[in-house]
Amino acid sequence: MIIKKFQANTETDAIMLAKEEMGKDAIVMNIKTISPKGIFKLFHKSLVEVTAAVDDSVSYKNDQPKVEPQVNPRKTLNPDIIYGDYDDDKASGSFEDEIIGESSAIEQKLNNLQNLLEKQLNVKETEVLNDTKENPKNKNLACIQLIYNQLVSNEVDEIYANQIMNEIDGSLTKDSSIDKILSSVYQKLVLKLGQPRIIETGKKQPRFIFFIGPTGVGKTTTIAKIASKYKMQYNAKIAFLTADTYRIAAVEQLRTYANIMGIPMEVIYTEDDLVKAQKKYADYDLIFVDTAGRSHRNKEQRDDIESLLNVISNESKETYLVLSATTKYKDLVKITETYSDITDYNLIFTKLDETGSVGNIFNIRMLTNAPLSYVTFGQDVPDDIELIDAQSIAKKLLRGQ
Repeated sequence: MIIKKFQANTETDAIMLAKEEMGKDAIVMNIKTISPKGIFKLFHKSLVEVTAAVDDSVSYKNDQPKVEPQVNPRKTLNPDIIYGDYDDDKASGSFEDEIIGESSAIEQKLNNLQNLLEKQLNVKETEVLNDTKENPKNKNLACIQLIYNQLVSNEVDEIYANQIMNEIDGSLTKDSSIDKILSSVYQKLVLKLGQPRIIETGKKQPRFIFFIGPTGVGKTTTIAKIASKYKMQYNAKIAFLTADTYRIAAVEQLRTYANIMGIPMEVIYTEDDLVKAQKKYADYDLIFVDTAGRSHRNKEQRDDIESLLNVISNESKETYLVLSATTKYKDLVKITETYSDITDYNLIFTKLDETGSVGNIFNIRMLTNAPLSYVTFGQDVPDDIELIDAQSIAKKLLRGQ
C-alpha cells in the first residue's frame, strides 16, 4: 500500500496531482488546508494538502492479474496471522512506516476508535494487551481478534473479514500498537470500498441513465433526487422516461416530480419507443430511465429489462442497480447475481435510515466488484441522498452505532 501527500492551490488541483501520479484507483484519505505561518503569512496563500493512498497491487502491478487470498469462513480469526514468524526488519518500507506521518490525520479520521475498542476489551484481553513485554504476539492477537469481531458483529461476511486480516499481516511487527493495527484495517476498508462512481455530464451525446432493481427499493424517488441535483447544480438538460407501467401510480409519481422540476417525461412500452425517444432527446444531457421493479426469480421479466437495455449502446448509457440496505444478505446475493447476468452496473443503496448496519454495503461491493455510487436515507427530495462516503462506512464498520 502506497500513501503520499500532494499540495496545490485548490482541492481539485491537489486531487488531480494525486490521480496523475498514483492512477485512477487512488483514494483520497484526508484533505486539509495548510495556512502559512510567521511574518510572511500575509503574503502567501493557503495550500490544500491531499493525502492519497493506493493498493500497490492495483497501482503498480497492473500487468499481473490480481489474486485474492483463498480464505475459508471461520467464526474465530486464524491465529496464524499473528503467531507466524516475525522479522524485525520486515516493517522497513512497509505500510506501518508510511502511516507514521499520518498518525494525527488518521487519529482524527477514526474519531478515537482506538479508545472505543479498548473499552470493549474484556478483563482477560486487557491483561493480555498490558502484557506487551512478556508476550507481544498475544497483544496483537487480542487486538486483531477484537477488530475482527467488531467487523463480523456489523455483519461483514466472515470471508471478507478474514481476508482483510490476512492482507494486513505483512504490515505488522511484534510491537505494533493498537492504533497502527486499527489504522491499517481502516485504510484497507476504505481502499476496498473505493471512490463513488459519479454520473458524468458534458458529453457530446446524451447519457441514458438506467435504474434497475427489485420492487420497493425506491428507484423512482432516487431518480428524482439525483435529477434535481444535476438540474440545480449543473443546469443539466434532463428528460424522464419510464417503463414502469406495472406498478399502480408509478407513472403518476414520476410525472409529479417531472412537473415540479420542469422536466419532460414520456412512457415507453416497447424497444421502439426507446429508439424514438433517443432521437427526440438527442440534444439533452441526461435521460433518466425508470424501469419496472421485477422479481429476480422471473426469467421473462429479466429478459424484458435486458432487451430494453440493449437498445442503447454501452458508450451512451450507465446502469445503476438500486438495492435496499435493509434487504437480507442472502437475498442481495441472489439479486446481484441475477442482474450480473444481464448487464454491468453501479450500486446505489437506499433506506440507510432504516437500518443500523452497513455491513451489507461492504459485502456486496466485495462480492460484485461493482462501483458504489449513491446512498439515500429518507424520502425528502432532493436532500436525503449523497455520494457514498467510504471513510464514513469504514468508521461505522469498526465502531458500530
